[in-house]
Amino acid sequence: MKLFKAVTTVCGLALLGAVSAPSAKADDWNRKTVITFSGPVEIPGVHLTGWAVLPAGTYVFKILDSQSDRHIVQIFNKEENTIYATILAIPNYRLKVTDKTVITFNERPAGEPEALRAWFYPGRNWGEEFVYPKAKAIELSKTSKMPVLFTQAEIPIEVAEPIKSADAPVVMELKRASVMAVEPTGEEVQVAQVVTPPPPEEMQVATTPEIAELPATASTLPLIGLLGLMMLGAAFAVRAIGNRVR
Repeated sequence: MKLFKAVTTVCGLALLGAVSAPSAKADDWNRKTVITFSGPVEIPGVHLTGWAVLPAGTYVFKILDSQSDRHIVQIFNKEENTIYATILAIPNYRLKVTDKTVITFNERPAGEPEALRAWFYPGRNWGEEFVYPKAKAIELSKTSKMPVLFTQAEIPIEVAEPIKSADAPVVMELKRASVMAVEPTGEEVQVAQVVTPPPPEEMQVATTPEIAELPATASTLPLIGLLGLMMLGAAFAVRAIGNRVR
């Protein structure tokens, strides 16, 4: 009986691990980060109508899609049931790693909201530098005295409905959009002149999910149920062998 109880306990722990492990890894891959702004913040990208500037409050940043040279970042409300913006970002390397999230801004004239520039995830020495429409990038570059990334692609700035899929037409356009940088002088330069890409090996680890996702129509519950039955059967088999030995 003690052997049966021990096997049953191990089975229960194994099932608990099967249920809880994927969620932790998924969060690490999409780099979910909760950020609180103390004041209004202007954002780039494709945003919900009327949400070009986020009011002070708490928001959630996540990676929707990642490629070797560009990422798609989304900004949610605190409850994660509304997507305010879908933004094209270019990975940018930095030498100093911190254990906290770092958000940088483009300097703005007094009285105007700060403009989102980059997002660095804790523990990584590279972050996401955001891409603005060209006209806004020129304006920000002049006031901040720093180069700003831009795209001239004909992509809608405002949408009536949130973008929920990495396969949405707007997201596909963002993935294909050409990106340049504008200097404070107004000169347009290649991204490589102002952005240092992370080493390929770091990008490979950071952008590859650690778990295999099931198709959208599939569920993990049948798999977990089958695993449980197999483990329970093994426990009864061990118990039967124990009884025979006695």
